[in-house]
Amino acid sequence: MPDLLLELRSEEIPARMQRRAAEDLKKLVTDALVERGFLYDGAKAFATPRRLALHVAGLPARGKDVREERKGPRVGAPDGAVQGFLKGAGLTSLDQATIVSDPKKGEFYVAVIEKPGRDTLDVLAEILPQIIRSFPWPKSMRWGAASAQPGALRWVRPLQSIVATFGPETETPDVVPFSVDGIAAGTTTYGHRFLAPEAIEVRRFDDYVAALERAKVVLDADRRKDIILHDARDLAFARGLELVEDEGLLEEVAGLVEWPVVLLGTFDAAFLDIPAEAIRATIRANQKCFVLREAGSDRLAPAFILTSNLVASDGGLAITAGNERVVRARLSDAKFFWETDKAIKLEDRLPKLDTIVFHEKLGTQGARVERIAALARELAPRVGADADLAERAARLAKADLVTEMVGEFPELQGLMGRKYAALQGEHESVAAALEEHYKPVGPSDRVPADLVAVAVALADKLDTLVGFWAIDEKPTGSKDPYALRRAALGVIRLISERQIKLPLIKYFGTADFGLSQKSVAAPERLEGDYLPDLLAFFADRLKVYLRDQGARHDLIDAVFALPGQDDLLMVVRRVEALGKFLETDDGKNLLAGYKRAANILRIEEKKDGRSYEAAPDAALAARGEPEERTLSDALVAARAAASAAVEREDFAGAMQALSTLRAPVDAFFEKVTVNSDDPALRENRLALLNALRAATREVADFSRIEG
Repeated sequence: MPDLLLELRSEEIPARMQRRAAEDLKKLVTDALVERGFLYDGAKAFATPRRLALHVAGLPARGKDVREERKGPRVGAPDGAVQGFLKGAGLTSLDQATIVSDPKKGEFYVAVIEKPGRDTLDVLAEILPQIIRSFPWPKSMRWGAASAQPGALRWVRPLQSIVATFGPETETPDVVPFSVDGIAAGTTTYGHRFLAPEAIEVRRFDDYVAALERAKVVLDADRRKDIILHDARDLAFARGLELVEDEGLLEEVAGLVEWPVVLLGTFDAAFLDIPAEAIRATIRANQKCFVLREAGSDRLAPAFILTSNLVASDGGLAITAGNERVVRARLSDAKFFWETDKAIKLEDRLPKLDTIVFHEKLGTQGARVERIAALARELAPRVGADADLAERAARLAKADLVTEMVGEFPELQGLMGRKYAALQGEHESVAAALEEHYKPVGPSDRVPADLVAVAVALADKLDTLVGFWAIDEKPTGSKDPYALRRAALGVIRLISERQIKLPLIKYFGTADFGLSQKSVAAPERLEGDYLPDLLAFFADRLKVYLRDQGARHDLIDAVFALPGQDDLLMVVRRVEALGKFLETDDGKNLLAGYKRAANILRIEEKKDGRSYEAAPDAALAARGEPEERTLSDALVAARAAASAAVEREDFAGAMQALSTLRAPVDAFFEKVTVNSDDPALRENRLALLNALRAATREVADFSRIEG
């Protein structure tokens, strides 16, 4: 079966765009082929700093012939309908159509349209230019004299050549005949810009990969990553050191080189007085280099790994020396930042936060710190933390944002705050909270261990959520610019994993944002009507969290449907207890009985135009069948026991109380006719069914439970 080889070589493709661009190229080409009926065996895309490439294997040489019958108007239909039919079917007269007779519909015209399959080469020549011209680069440019013309090609950087061949392995493939902005597809490409700049003739994918390898280009990004990683480990091991691995940096570096050459550089050991994280951030951000540590230790070594795109005649000595000079200069800056920051206490930096706007509608960072400090103090007893320490930690939590080190390396926020707090003698819980109050950052990140940090983390996240809800800046669809979903999930994890009882509505209303009529488009929302909406948002996030833990979404709905469910820990415990109850025979049968009762009530209430919410009459129940007297007594006892258990937050006990209803409910439906001829008995029996519905609502809204 023939294969397609496509290469689009340009001046440069930024590393951050390469993976996505390769996947886009594969999807665009294969989707276009499948849409036209051309199936294939497999496809793989590749990217280097200078090229996108695609190999599609197992394409047919020609598309299948297509035979289609198109039904037309009835015989004798108006001329307009006939002419429209002929034009749509590609016929010149009705003589080219056939007449089909239908016993019900009469006679009508049918056109048989036969389309011969197209050569795959022609189809490729049609779709590839369109894909290239409309390629979805995040950023693109025009260049040269043609850039002034309407419809000029836009590409990430100037497109330099196109290779496009199609054919079987056993024959010389054909060039796909097309051109884009004067660049004609052919069989010529180029290897490494410096190590092998000569033209290369390629025909098919296997030849192409091998030719590039000889021309010092490793096409596969994953293979480049593997080369860098293993060579870096080996170089470190040879010096008795260990590589500090960094997947994100590895991915980026592999996108910067076509022929990776790994080298080891060193720096003055005196720089190791700088915090290790700052050294790593400096070397990573400025030089895209990996740091090393002493074998079997967390202590950094005065050495780093760099990745060159050249095989130098001096073995890389000059390249290494150049990188060492830059690293030395950057570390000198970091040392200066470190020494400067240490001389100013965090508390003395707080006034500067008053000059930094957090959000135009929510005030400054300084105002936000005041809110977080007040909220952290109020939350501390709930969490089990010292209130004074929680307030102190919250007051200092954002002070490192105005340090020199964090100004240069924002990714060190929190971590540097902890180090500066420890240096100035703050309580260890306060210092820990300065770093950990940002946690958990994502689903795989741990929650803070220190209770002071937990209090500040909750205050920080709740302030963010309430603030942005108050100004109606909520997540929409896939957009969440303020990471509010992450903040809500962080609150849920803190509450759940640290077992914190926290009535959210109470603390939603704690913060005073000082919002004015001028600064808020809808100031009336600040009266609190946005709070139920925020609670509903938490419910949605809790569903995601509990579903990941194996819980059913309908049970979460059933619990949240009850009024006043704003204590997430209690919701979680209630959902867990409900799930376990419904796995038992008693739970399954009671749910079935509930649904039967609810269906009867719905039908009868609709028919009668009234509800049956009055309490059942015990005397009337005593007049009826023994089973309804038994159910009446059981409902009173079970509801009281379930209510008392819920009050004690003993949700397993509440479920146990409900389980006593299984037998009397089963017996009631087996022996008692609800629609009695006696109107008083019928009404009382419907009231009994409503009492069953009310009893189950002590623990959940059973109408929301599936099954």
